[in-house]
Amino acid sequence: MIEARHPMPGVPRDTRRRIGLLGGSFNPAHEGHRHVSLEALKRLGLDEIWWLVSPQNPLKSGDGMEPLASRLARARQLGRHPRIRVEAPELLLGTRYTLDTVQALKRLYPRARFVWLMGADILPQLVHWEGWRDLFGAIPIAAFARPGWGYAALQSAAPRTFARYRLDAGQARRLADCRPPAWCFIPSRLDSHSATAIRAVRPKRTRTKGKTISDPIRPLPDRSDIADTQLALVRRSLEDDKAEDIVVIDLKGKSSFADYMVIASGRSNRQVVAIADHLAERLKQAGRGPVPVEGKQGGDWVLVDAGDVVVHIFRPEPRAFYALEKMWALENDAATRPKAARTGRRRQAS
Repeated sequence: MIEARHPMPGVPRDTRRRIGLLGGSFNPAHEGHRHVSLEALKRLGLDEIWWLVSPQNPLKSGDGMEPLASRLARARQLGRHPRIRVEAPELLLGTRYTLDTVQALKRLYPRARFVWLMGADILPQLVHWEGWRDLFGAIPIAAFARPGWGYAALQSAAPRTFARYRLDAGQARRLADCRPPAWCFIPSRLDSHSATAIRAVRPKRTRTKGKTISDPIRPLPDRSDIADTQLALVRRSLEDDKAEDIVVIDLKGKSSFADYMVIASGRSNRQVVAIADHLAERLKQAGRGPVPVEGKQGGDWVLVDAGDVVVHIFRPEPRAFYALEKMWALENDAATRPKAARTGRRRQAS
């Protein structure tokens, strides 16, 4: 097991900050995660939020689970905010259960004041988490209202068990300073985004003998060839616009989200945005249709989602900081380690 020394890069061990922990599969990250984070900063008086992207949620099927590096990259793209950190510390901590992760972070950062954040839809599920009673005793918890999961969720077993430790919403700013058990329900503005709903509307692709088809009934072109053609177009476009350090990561057999991830650099914010705009236009002219482009406002990191090929274009400094290539290498190393070297338990995540 890798020894965990700095699971949250740049965070001093003696930090006294008030930190919200938002754990989950982030498959994919969506505006609901960001909404809860911004509400927590405001309503709980926190200094920052840590998104803890889990390798795998044991309460959910692995089917349709994107590789950790893909989920982490998209979470970082969506969560870009000066007070939101996005990491996957469990790879270094060697933990899987939420309780174990919380306890490990408390040991590493003993002066920090942590609060566990979750949507109210998780409250009825808590009794299925390993050590859920101990989790209430380890960290203050804030549950935020979700569509269909408001006050009705408060009638489930876990909230009833710890009912006498509940703070009124008007006292939410005290939560980080409370000795656990302590928890609070926040009746905040509802956000309807859902990772399950997002996955449900994605085009489903079925792989067979190395090919990808979207309709098993009628013959379609080999989507592997389509992806390879798109990749060639992407590379030509990047090279024509003088993108630097172009890296192609083959996702075939590893991800249902895309066949290739491409990472490249531009020397300035302006060049990064220009590279992305030109690429999107060339893909559109090639018949790809409108291509989503995210991150142009900042220009440090722009994502071009061409479907079978996902392209990340960075300035050099953000690219070095986020280190997507290294994250893929770390994940592949973890996947190939002997089972005896891994912890047998897995964490529950929201």
